[in-house]
Amino acid sequence: MQIASFAREEVRRGVRWSLGHALPTGMTRIAARRGDLQGRLMSRNLSQDTAALQSLADEIRRSGPLHTAKFAHVTASLPVVREVLSSNDFGSGVFTPGDGPLGRLWAWADDPERIGPLQPPSLLVTEPPSHTRYRKLVTRVFTVRAVERLRERTAQIGAGLLDDLAERAERGEVVDLVAEYCALLPVTVIAEVLGVPPEDRQRVLDFGTAAAPSLDLGLSFGELRSVERALDDFRGWLIAHLERLREQPGEDLMSQLVAVQDEEGGLNQAELLATAGLVLAAGFETTVNLLGNGIVLLREHPEQLERLRAEPDLMPNAVDEILRFDPPVLLTGRVAVRDTDVAGRRIRCGSIVTTLLAGANRDPEVFANPHAFDVARENARDHVSFSAGRHYCLGAALARMEGEVGLRALFDRYPDLVLLPGARRRPTRILRGWGALPTRLA
Repeated sequence: MQIASFAREEVRRGVRWSLGHALPTGMTRIAARRGDLQGRLMSRNLSQDTAALQSLADEIRRSGPLHTAKFAHVTASLPVVREVLSSNDFGSGVFTPGDGPLGRLWAWADDPERIGPLQPPSLLVTEPPSHTRYRKLVTRVFTVRAVERLRERTAQIGAGLLDDLAERAERGEVVDLVAEYCALLPVTVIAEVLGVPPEDRQRVLDFGTAAAPSLDLGLSFGELRSVERALDDFRGWLIAHLERLREQPGEDLMSQLVAVQDEEGGLNQAELLATAGLVLAAGFETTVNLLGNGIVLLREHPEQLERLRAEPDLMPNAVDEILRFDPPVLLTGRVAVRDTDVAGRRIRCGSIVTTLLAGANRDPEVFANPHAFDVARENARDHVSFSAGRHYCLGAALARMEGEVGLRALFDRYPDLVLLPGARRRPTRILRGWGALPTRLA
């Protein structure tokens, strides 16, 4: 029976991979070879190549505010990106093959119990009224006022992590700032907010790293298997964690979600798992990228770091400039839920629009000298790195605060840190950040 069950699941996984990755990847590669801009965008891992990414974004903009490609529309215009992300004419649901034979095959192969950022009922792929209800239950912990109450504790955590590195710094040892600082700071903060015990925090961090490629198109079958197994393990851990909080509730958000699960307006088990899982993973995943990207940018632009030392009040603005210049999330997509018009073009119901956030953040119609990194840029906060509209990032205030506190603490303690050869980007396509930053702190 176990062998038969395993074989059945592998067949279903194979169908999910074929329809969700192999088929669309093959189609976009063919389109790319024919010069299709959307195909070129989706068929390469541009998170590894900043110059190629921005060159393609410029080319998309030159084609007009909204480019119509073979399989989708794509835009790198900041006003159009905002319009699409904020419009009720577009939904965030994941594309499926429809109601025909492929759609029925997809429905057979899908695993509705698996949790993941793009798996309903995740906040990322639900719409009102469900989205409104889920979001209301978790919003209070991420308000600006609530985040400011966490500032002192975040500074304490950052100082403690830097204290742990002090002896190694004195000995001149090489430190990986991603693994030993950028990742540990936000995961410790969100773990405390969500009631995760200290002994489980590394496990949660490992889950987040393993599951990050679930946002990507074009995974190999082996990569898909690894991602899905990580998500299954995470689901098992999360069920046990929520049960512990049900028996021994604390003051954390997770305990509050569990407490209202059975009340009117609360969450059922699937909704609770999806919401808790997303809030936990999203609470640190992109902030790791923000911190790593910020460290590299400030070392690559020493004159900007010097300005921050002379004008420390610029640090909050510098965080927004980091988010604009090198965003943790490169792009997102929307599906038209009805016929509509955008930028003078007719968009048919069911059509996909890819919004290239990293391109919109360097729109020359909005940002003067957009390819320059300037910590004093007056409109740095106009970026769309946190999306827009009803899906605007819940954790934006938390990420900004952690970026500000984390970068200030690091450069105050080690102003002359040196980034060494061997730095590497994460292999993910949608999330953009550093996987390793070997550094000599002193």
